[in-house]
Amino acid sequence: MNDEEETPERDPEARLDALRERISEVDDELIRLIGERRELVLEIGRTKAELGLPVMDPAREARVVRKAAERARGLGVDEEMTRDVIWRIIASARAQQEDRPLGWPEEGPPGG
Repeated sequence: MNDEEETPERDPEARLDALRERISEVDDELIRLIGERRELVLEIGRTKAELGLPVMDPAREARVVRKAAERARGLGVDEEMTRDVIWRIIASARAQQEDRPLGWPEEGPPGG
């Protein structure tokens, strides 16, 4: 190899391709984790129903979102984005539990 050839580490196009591939890998993991978290929320709802407890607990949901935002802040991650993601997962599970169409509710996130 001569001095004019670019190695993958120095080739901007190769670096860009590698970064895009890594983003795809991270996206796959995020999607898997979002699905797992949503399923856990649904299982909690089913368990609470079996126990005769109210399925919805807005105060607990708000605490969970606040705690997630605090953890995000501690990790240097955007708190608002974290709140939005957690609220969207909660809203999706709530919609399924209430037999409503899945998706973001018309009213937006609680308190938002």
